[in-house]
Amino acid sequence: MLIIMSLMENNPHPLTLLEMAFAAKKRVSLISKEFEAGFEFLMNYPKSVTIFGSTKVTPKDHFYKKAESLAARIVKELRYSIITGGGPGIMEAANKGAFEAGGQSLGLTIELPHGQTTNRYLTDKVGFHYFFSRKVCLSFCAEAYIFFPGGFGTMDEFTEILTLVQTGKILPVPIILFGIEHWTPLINFFNESLLSKNMIEKIDLSLFTLTDDEDKILEIIKNSPVQVGIDYKGDYGKNNSAESIAERPISRFLKWK
Repeated sequence: MLIIMSLMENNPHPLTLLEMAFAAKKRVSLISKEFEAGFEFLMNYPKSVTIFGSTKVTPKDHFYKKAESLAARIVKELRYSIITGGGPGIMEAANKGAFEAGGQSLGLTIELPHGQTTNRYLTDKVGFHYFFSRKVCLSFCAEAYIFFPGGFGTMDEFTEILTLVQTGKILPVPIILFGIEHWTPLINFFNESLLSKNMIEKIDLSLFTLTDDEDKILEIIKNSPVQVGIDYKGDYGKNNSAESIAERPISRFLKWK
């Protein structure tokens, strides 16, 4: 779209079919490069948990502190990487917790018209121009997803991953909502407006877990199957039959159908 708009700015006349075809081909090429870069990045971190939440919260906020402490525990006790969008707020809190605990603190950052502030607690990152390619990589990458209170972006990620699991497009994966008071009205809406009108099934409400209990969250993550048979240091186990490091990690992406 940006390529087409740029062409239109430089040309006051309607685009020709040839110009449209060129713009579309160029855009597809850029999208493909983003996917390749994103997947190659994620292959280096086979055990991970992705944390979502508001960009607006400050270090004094209750949920900032909770995201920070939970991420630190995931890193120290489970030895998983922490992945966020790399920005401020809850993302910064989670990255800070992982970083200060000595773990892998990763960011899938995004270019925005007004700019995005990348937090300083990242040990590694990969950048995206397109929201949808970033979302795909965020959806591919983790053994569990934790959603702290947030706005439209957090809601978008939550409902998309929930839909992918519901429709069988990805294998079941722990989806955890942290912040009982925040999420309860939404769950009430699911029950009162969706379930009651047969727009979803009762089993769909079991696809996610609402809890503020950190011990329970760690237990859920611990019991979640790891998509790749590779340990935190990148060494293969005795039963691993992969022929190369490049071969085995791609299996985590095969959970998509």
